[in-house]
Amino acid sequence: MSLTSCHVHFSPSNDRIVYLSGSLLKSLKLAGKKTIQLKLGHEVITAAVKTIERQGHHLYLSAGVRQSIRVPKAGSISFVQGDDNEVQLGPLIGVLTDGGRSSESPFGSRSGYIRQLLRMGERKAYFFAFTPRDVNWNQNTINGYFLNSTGGWFRKVVPLPDVIYNRLPSRVAETTSTIMSLRERFIRKGVPFFNWSFFNKSDVYKLLDKDVEALQHLPESVTNPRSDKIKEMLENHQFIYYKPTAGSLGIGIYRLTYHPKRGYFARYRRGGTNVLLRFTNFNSLMRMLETRHGSGLGRYVSQQGVRLIEIDGCPLDFRFHMHKNGNNQWVPVGIGAKKAGRGSVTTHIKNGGSLLTPEQALKQAFGDRSDEMLTKAKEVSVKLSEAIERNFPHTLGELGLDIGIDKDGEVWMFEANAKPGRSIFSHPALRAQGRESVNHILEHCMYLSKFTGQGGED
Repeated sequence: MSLTSCHVHFSPSNDRIVYLSGSLLKSLKLAGKKTIQLKLGHEVITAAVKTIERQGHHLYLSAGVRQSIRVPKAGSISFVQGDDNEVQLGPLIGVLTDGGRSSESPFGSRSGYIRQLLRMGERKAYFFAFTPRDVNWNQNTINGYFLNSTGGWFRKVVPLPDVIYNRLPSRVAETTSTIMSLRERFIRKGVPFFNWSFFNKSDVYKLLDKDVEALQHLPESVTNPRSDKIKEMLENHQFIYYKPTAGSLGIGIYRLTYHPKRGYFARYRRGGTNVLLRFTNFNSLMRMLETRHGSGLGRYVSQQGVRLIEIDGCPLDFRFHMHKNGNNQWVPVGIGAKKAGRGSVTTHIKNGGSLLTPEQALKQAFGDRSDEMLTKAKEVSVKLSEAIERNFPHTLGELGLDIGIDKDGEVWMFEANAKPGRSIFSHPALRAQGRESVNHILEHCMYLSKFTGQGGED
């Protein structure tokens, strides 16, 4: 298949006619052909071909053609040529999310990011957003939200798309039978669907349990540990993190520490403040945890503590925002360094942490070796992303890795997120990386849609 770009126009004729400029006809090697198979998403029709005199690559679609395959709007777009005179417009890319309550912000707080995605794809693809309620399985169509030229939203019914990027925001919603069925139906219809679901913290460790390449970068981690196992880990590692498997934003995390002469300590966040408690014996520590969480402790993970590099006595870790590029390779697109707040269990900004560029952080921690350490961490992040993908049964295109570097320069992965947040891109020095992140989503969608190759003239 060869990828070309052109400008799509609409003509009022009701006939099934496609008008192509001479140069476009020549580029597609369609001279002398009377009909073509025109495809958009999962809809295809046969249409007559006629030539028009106009410089450049121009495609005029009659109203009959436009309505039959539901072309959403005019403007610059990509297309690929397949076999048997098939020409496919698009790609048609759907972003699956959830709805808000306002027509001006139809996806609530996510509307800004989705608008950014759709704008990035404007001249290359038909990019739209939709919610589970917008799918009509009887007609195999979706009533999607598109952007107009002034940035406003409009709705258009389109065929099932070439690819779906999953940005459903709720862990709970994703486990409902409705959403599970929705995903499976798209796959059965042959629609690539990437970023299948959120990970639980224990999922990734189970995935990588036998992956030798990845294991050397994973701290010891035990799901639903018995109290004797927690005690053993504390004695072996001096401190551990004890955290909920489905948590986020650092909520519910404890840093548990053991000092042979001073006893046991628990550090956690409560009501917007950092709390530090001391216990003379292990049983008292466990009683506190059981009182606070009861049976909820069955959904906790205990993880080996790692002596991270520090700035001003505050530990640092890193968020590596990983993407698949247009060649289906993992690359670290955005990297933010997170410095813990004083007395905080985690480096989350909401818990008093602060955001730095990786160069700023590593320069303070490693001096002249900072470039070498950043290169090493990038190489490990790619290796870990490849390992997760190798062991995960569904298509991935984006990962957020929480990476730590210890005082010996070893690189560790604490968590992997299948739908990473974008807070690191709020740093002024990382905004360009934020734009690049959005561009990589478009590139990967083009790849999964098979819209790849050299672009011709518009």
